[in-house]
Amino acid sequence: MRVLFIILMLFHGLIHLMGFVKAFQIAEMNQLQTPISKPMGILWLIAAILFVLAIVLFYISDYWFVPATAAALISSALIISSWSDARFGTIPNVIILIVCFFAFTSCSFKGVYQKDITSATKINSDIQNSLLSEEDIISLPVPVQNYIRLTGSIGKPKVQNFKVAFEGKIRSDEQTAWMEFNSEQHNFMATPTRLFFMGARMKGLPVAGYHHFKNGKAIMDIRLFSLIKVQYAEGNEMDISETVTFFNDMCCMAPATLIDKRIDWIETKGDTVKCGFTNNGITIHATLFFNKKGELINFKSNDRYAYAKNGTMTQVPWQTPLKEYALIDGFYLPSQAELVYNYPEGDLTYGMFNLKSIRYNFQKK
Repeated sequence: MRVLFIILMLFHGLIHLMGFVKAFQIAEMNQLQTPISKPMGILWLIAAILFVLAIVLFYISDYWFVPATAAALISSALIISSWSDARFGTIPNVIILIVCFFAFTSCSFKGVYQKDITSATKINSDIQNSLLSEEDIISLPVPVQNYIRLTGSIGKPKVQNFKVAFEGKIRSDEQTAWMEFNSEQHNFMATPTRLFFMGARMKGLPVAGYHHFKNGKAIMDIRLFSLIKVQYAEGNEMDISETVTFFNDMCCMAPATLIDKRIDWIETKGDTVKCGFTNNGITIHATLFFNKKGELINFKSNDRYAYAKNGTMTQVPWQTPLKEYALIDGFYLPSQAELVYNYPEGDLTYGMFNLKSIRYNFQKK
């Protein structure tokens, strides 16, 4: 669909060169019977250039719709002035303007996420350069110590924030088709914050989702065309759920953060560790499972809630099996994870995440 749209915009843009050629009498243009003045010919050329510019920006910028909208509006005015020759150009202009409208709404929705990143970065701007040492982890359960060492976190800066990129697929239940997605998230430790933005397609239509979690308060907002809300949730259940997810992020993607004083290490049995995490008056619990290599292979919690189709939220055991450890940006981390709800009638794997990149202690200017 994207390729067809680009072809449409390119073909439509190049046709505008005919008006320029006719106005300056560069070649015969018998297809155009209406006289075109040189000033109008320049406008035909400008429209063509703007369409080409929009195509270039389509692959490198979220703001490609700005020149595309300008081009379509100029084109529409030119078509009116040469209606008998160019009236059929109205059809591609309408299509382009519709797509530009949805691109604008997408950019506006994502803009909220980007503003939140800027705000959170300023609040958590005091980035220290102290290194994680053996002394920092000596009081932790042995399996957790081994895990931190294995990931290559010792001797590197303590993690105060991290930026992650994923790709994968997600669904709401076993009867629903998988939706492929790409996502990006930013986590901050000092004032616990998790900003997660996802782009996907549902039945060929673009869907965007934004999870906002800041110091205990969470919002989930999923929109069709980044405009029409198809799922929205906030409140105590979301606050608890996102606290679980925030702690899961710490365990799976930022092992160096497991020295955090908000973690209560409750019990260790062999390669299994039970723990709690408290933030903003909310305490959640989880069990961490390690293998003989020292890798974290699963995270389980009974405190997270599942969102039902009728809009209610029910507490359901939740786990994230981890596999395929790899060296990612200098750290030995799980590159794949599944998201699983353990319903009484059976397990539902509703998400599969592939870690593409991770960056610690970023500073957004």
